[in-house]
Parts: sequence; structure tokens; C-alpha cells
Amino acid sequence: MLTSDDSRTLAQIALVVLLIIGCIAVLLPFVGALLFALVVWLCTWEAYRDHILPRLGGKPILGATLMVLALMLVFLVPTIFLAGALVRSSDVLVNHVRPLLTQGLPADPPAWFASVPLFGDMLDNFWHEIAGSREAFNALLGRGVGPVREFLLRAGGVAANGLLQLALVFFVAFFLYRDGQMLANILYQSARKLGGDLGEHLVNKTRDTVFGVMLGIIGTAMAQATVAAIGFFIAGAPAPLLLAFATFFLSMVPVGPPLIWGGAAFWLYSEGQIGWAIFMALYGLLVISSIDNLVKPILIARGAGLSLLVIGLGVFGGVLVFGFIGIFLGPVLLALGQMLLLRWLNKKDVA
Repeated sequence: MLTSDDSRTLAQIALVVLLIIGCIAVLLPFVGALLFALVVWLCTWEAYRDHILPRLGGKPILGATLMVLALMLVFLVPTIFLAGALVRSSDVLVNHVRPLLTQGLPADPPAWFASVPLFGDMLDNFWHEIAGSREAFNALLGRGVGPVREFLLRAGGVAANGLLQLALVFFVAFFLYRDGQMLANILYQSARKLGGDLGEHLVNKTRDTVFGVMLGIIGTAMAQATVAAIGFFIAGAPAPLLLAFATFFLSMVPVGPPLIWGGAAFWLYSEGQIGWAIFMALYGLLVISSIDNLVKPILIARGAGLSLLVIGLGVFGGVLVFGFIGIFLGPVLLALGQMLLLRWLNKKDVA
């Protein structure tokens, strides 16, 4: 039979569990932004604490404000530049499409249609069918309006959600920088109470792994964008700087850069520049994409002190399980697991 003390203890445990569940439910929609802000803070905290904060007279509010402004410049200025370039490109696209909507398709398809392997004749016949019937052309447009509208609505929703998440990142980062020393002390004290020296080692390993992953991602993105810009300029692709910026951002997404250099190669092919199209495809495959496969694991492994196998499995497995934030979580989890396993084996050998 339960005593009054037991009942009180169970009630307290139930209240604590409900409180934890409630906190998780409230924070769940913002987990990605919170984790990203934490990653940025972990990667920049030591430099901020040792070099920036002392020069500001140790004023945490001023330092946190300047760091958030710096983050806004880093994230928002390239985004605004990219958005402006996309708007200008969309104007050019509208000018090309408007005559087709009013006058219909030309009678003869582009010359390169017939040279497309396997599907050249099919594309040529389809073009003549659409160009020869205004009703068929209007029906094709009608079928395309719905998917395009849905795509634009979803893209707008993703963009709005991204801006909201980014604003939350800046908001959380301000408090992380302002109260960073207190948070670091709490983190290390909690780790020591839970695991002693092992807990402190786990915290340090987490910090080093996150820094190494960030170094690998940003370094690889910059390297890919640089070599991509060179290739776009050489091949004569349109808006090479815009394509290079897009390569930088999409390099953080699996199979992102091939969408850019593949599109540039297709554009060159459609313009009749077969040689430059082949060059762009080979350059993208052998140079741009190979950087992601070679440079990123090396940079992450050097920064985190882990083997290439652990890094590769952590990055790809983390992305499959957790999405983009899994790029950081995957290697961290495997690094901590490897550390615990090696520590257990060493203790077992000693015993």
C-alpha cells in the first residue's frame, strides 16, 4: 500500500515529467534554429571571449550586439544579393516568355532538339504538335499553371519559415553571447557532476567535433564556389557570380552543386555551344563535385581529430536521419560513442 510520502513522490515525478514534455512540445518547432544558434556559438565562443570581448571592455551586451550584427551581415547580405540577382534574372525570363504566351511557339523547334540522344525525335514531334495547335498549347499551359502556382506557394512558405528561423537564430545567439560564460560554467559543472573527468572530456569532444564540422562545411563551400566561379567564367555561363553564390549555399545540401553546374551545362548546350557544355559537365563532375568528396572529410577530420570513416558515416547518416542539422549531430554522436567505447576498452584492458 502506498503511503502519503510515496504518493507525494509519485505526484512530484508526474509533474516533472509533464513539465519536461510541455517544454519539449513548446520548443520542438524551433529545435533546428536553437541547435544552429548553439553550433554557431560553440564555434565562435572562444575567439569572442579571448579576443573580442576584452577589447570592448568586457561589456557583454555590447559584445553580444556586435556579434549578432556580424552574423546578420554574414547571413543576410549574401542572401539579399542573391535575391536581387534572381529578381533581375526573372525579369529577363519574363521578357523571353511573354512573346511565347501572346504569339505561341515558333513553327520550328530549336536545332539542338533533334540531337538529344534517344528522345530527339519525340521532342521534335511534340514541339510541332504544340506549335501547330493553339488549343493544345493552351491546354499545356493550363496543366502547368497549377503545379507552378503550388511550387511558388511552397517556395514562399519555405522562404518565410527560413526567415523566421533565421530571426530566431539571431535572437537566441544574442543571449548565448551575453550569458556565454555563465552557460559554459553551468555546462562544465553539470558534466563534471554527471561524469567527472569523462563528462568534461565529452563536452570538449563535442565542441571540437562541432567546430571541425563547421570548418569542413564552410571551407568546402568556399572552395567549391571559388572553383565553380572560375569554371563559369571560362565556359561563358550566364551570371557567373550569381551561380557561384548559389553553389556556395547549395554546397551545404547533399547533391546541391550538380544542380547549378548541370544547369549551366544544359544552358550552354541549348545555346549550341556543345564543346563548352561538355567542358562544364566534366569540370563540374571532376573538379567542383570532387572537392566535396575529398576536401570536406579532410577538413572535418583535421578540425575534429576523427577518422575519415567516422566523419563520412556521421555526415551522411546524420543527414538521412535528422536532415540538415544532422550534418553536425551525426559526427558528434559517433565521436562521443567512439570515445566512450575506447575508454571502456582501455579500462577493460587495465582490469
